[in-house]
Amino acid sequence: MKNEKADSIAINRRYLDSLVIEGRIIGAEHPSTRVTVLGKNFETPIVPGALSHLKGGMAGYAEGARLAGALCSVGMGSVEDMDAIYAAYSDVIKVIKPYADQEEVLSRIRAAERLGAIGVGMDVEHSINQDDDADSLVAGYQMKLPTMDDLKMFVQSTRLPFFIKGALSVQDALRCQELGCAGIILSHHNGLMRWAVPPVMLLPEVRRAVGPDFLLMADGGIADGYDAFKALALGADLVCVGKPLMEPYQKDGPRGIADVLRQMTGELRGIMARTGSKDVKHIDPAVIHPVQF
Repeated sequence: MKNEKADSIAINRRYLDSLVIEGRIIGAEHPSTRVTVLGKNFETPIVPGALSHLKGGMAGYAEGARLAGALCSVGMGSVEDMDAIYAAYSDVIKVIKPYADQEEVLSRIRAAERLGAIGVGMDVEHSINQDDDADSLVAGYQMKLPTMDDLKMFVQSTRLPFFIKGALSVQDALRCQELGCAGIILSHHNGLMRWAVPPVMLLPEVRRAVGPDFLLMADGGIADGYDAFKALALGADLVCVGKPLMEPYQKDGPRGIADVLRQMTGELRGIMARTGSKDVKHIDPAVIHPVQF
């Protein structure tokens, strides 16, 4: 029987809701949400997360990010799918599954390089099943839990910045630095790991451990611009959003994606103004307070 208390999605939501924000509006100014990531400028630090197999196609998903001036990440798909995605928008991080066949990984890395991607990565947490340690089967493809040597080979196989999705500890973050990664996506893959610590909760200690130049993306349960603000205040450079984009995309296509990203960015600007945060790099973590209800 499933233990409802072990639902990492619900745990994450309770944690985010336990964080409250103090106001510092006296002397505040209208803020900027613009960020520079991997040498590219974006209008918002809110990034469409690495979803896969969306009805309507992943190319339209990337197009929505382009319309909003956002970096985009995309998940599982064929090399042919990647051609369509990058024809729509090239400022994309391609997150690759940990295929047992290493050529499946390398072929997607080569395609990302050829198509002008901004980065590549691997969602290592999807390598094993939820309820045991067996290597998983995803969409008919056999996965494999990658070794440090496997990951080092993938990182060194490309000139593109490499990211690990699914790192969820200081230890993981430091190992990713050791491998030569440009950053990590803190995530438990929509509850794939039960009783998982909320990614945002880890941000302060991970940031202290890795320093200011290692790119941290917070993924999991970001529902609006206020959640995004909390993650940015606690150490994230970028925040990933997934579920809030899915229904608008089915209804309105790329425009639906762009509308949600703009709304969330507007909410983010509003709370930045109310906390005296002139830009994303000048959000004081001391405005965040944990409370118990």
